[in-house]
Amino acid sequence: MNQALVLNSSFEPINVVSWQRAIQMVFQGKVEVLELSEKEVRTISKTYKLPSVLRLLKFIPINKKRNIIRFSRANILLRDRHTCQYCGRKRSAQELTLDHVTPAARGGKRSWDNIVTACLPCNQQKGGRTPLEANMHLITEPNHPLWLPAQSLNNHLHSAPEKWRLYLSWNLKQKL
Repeated sequence: MNQALVLNSSFEPINVVSWQRAIQMVFQGKVEVLELSEKEVRTISKTYKLPSVLRLLKFIPINKKRNIIRFSRANILLRDRHTCQYCGRKRSAQELTLDHVTPAARGGKRSWDNIVTACLPCNQQKGGRTPLEANMHLITEPNHPLWLPAQSLNNHLHSAPEKWRLYLSWNLKQKL
C-alpha cells in the first residue's frame, strides 16, 4: 500500500492520501512525518523513504467537515470495498476502474449514485450500455455513503498497515 495516514494536529485520523500527495505535503511544510514506510522513492541525487503517517501542523476543525464526504475515486473505492460491482471480485485500486451505470454519453452524471467500481473486463463487457442492456447486474446500488473514510479505517483496523494501528486504535479508544 503506497498511501499515508493523515492525522489532525490533535492526532485524530482524518484522511488517507497517496504517497505523491504525502510527499507534496511534507515539502510544503504542512505536516510532520511521524512514521516512515520501508518503501523509497528516488530522484537523480537523493533517495527518500515514503511517509506512512503524517500529522498536520495546523488544526482542522472536523465538525465543519463531518457531514461532507468528498466525491473522489478513493472514496468510491472505499464505499465499494475495492470490489467490482458486477462480478464481485475484490481487486487492488490499480485493477479497478470507475464505471458510469448510466453512460455519460446518455446523460449519466458523475455522481455518487451513478458511479461504481468495476474491473477492466467487466467495464469493457458493459461498454457504453446500461447494466440491463448488457445483461449485467449490480451487486449493490450506488448511493451517497453515510460514513467518512477515517471511520471506515477504524472499522477495518485489522487490515490497516501496521504503522497506522497505533494511531487508529487510539482513536477507537477515544470513542468508546
